[in-house]
Amino acid sequence: MFYNYNGVRVHYEIKREGKREINIFLHGWQREGKDFNELIETQNIKDYLLIDFPPFGESGDISKWNMFTYVNMLISLIDYLKIDKCNLIGHSFGGRVAIILSALKRDRVNKIVLLNAAGMKSRWSLKKFIKIQTYKFKRHMGYDVSKYGSNDYLALSPEMREVFKSVVSTYLEEYAKQIECQTLIIYGEMDCETPVYMAKRLNKLIKNSRLEIIKNAGHFCFIESKFQVGKMIKEYLLEE
Repeated sequence: MFYNYNGVRVHYEIKREGKREINIFLHGWQREGKDFNELIETQNIKDYLLIDFPPFGESGDISKWNMFTYVNMLISLIDYLKIDKCNLIGHSFGGRVAIILSALKRDRVNKIVLLNAAGMKSRWSLKKFIKIQTYKFKRHMGYDVSKYGSNDYLALSPEMREVFKSVVSTYLEEYAKQIECQTLIIYGEMDCETPVYMAKRLNKLIKNSRLEIIKNAGHFCFIESKFQVGKMIKEYLLEE
């Protein structure tokens, strides 16, 4: 199914069977909703909404979006689908969306699961400082700096690189402080993209939160340790 948001085609899949809150799964950057298919199937989750964040998966291209455009798109979609109350399960970039939405629409969100969520400011490091200063120097001197950046950044079109820069420069500490609903934070202990220190910071900022660290798992802990993490999520969502 598709939803038109300000001229952008947004692909989604929805299933409603019970009377409980619908579970909205929010995928990571350059990923798609079907990342959660196995978790939904193995844990027999009945009520769910999967989204492909534009321009990924089957959704259409975008222009000049930022972090809050994604949040507003999701709010618009859940209004359109008449979803009054939901649980948010967000991985990485999807965790960013979940954090902001939960802070802004407290009455709409029942519970949150943050899987290796992004959005916390990185620690200062000498290595990172040298890399940034080298980039700035070479750009100032007129060198070609088009190959500088993360793999996520380099894989994008020039237009999407501007969107990406807007997303990763939006830090969410102040939004995390505003979250009031129950929150389960799950991170892989081996994650290099969103390290465990970010999980601990989220746990400290979100008042009603619980932190679980998955041993020997990385950035995709819900895939790498699918049965352990899947069971953890299912039990948490069913808790009264």
